[in-house]
Amino acid sequence: MIVAFSVAPSGGPSASSDGSVHDAVAAAVRVVRESGLPNRTSSMFTEVEGEWDEVMDVVKRATEAVGAYGTRVSLVLKADIRPGHTGEIDGKLERLEAALGE
Repeated sequence: MIVAFSVAPSGGPSASSDGSVHDAVAAAVRVVRESGLPNRTSSMFTEVEGEWDEVMDVVKRATEAVGAYGTRVSLVLKADIRPGHTGEIDGKLERLEAALGE
């Protein structure tokens, strides 16, 4: 499965003076990258690929890491559950690029 998620703190001293929550997001992304699972981060979401239990564990731990930066956490999650398929975090993009090149 691939999960795309976004997590951010609210309440408490979570944001910097310009409203950014980059330190909290960095804590979440650090958890994802240290997991060893295939992942990608963009300006809006982080994607992680693996088996259900391992991906959800990473999302949970990333959410907990963000929780240290506020009294409340917002989590947005979208999942592509496709049993028997791996390498789709790159494969989906490769097929898209190939279709665009046709």
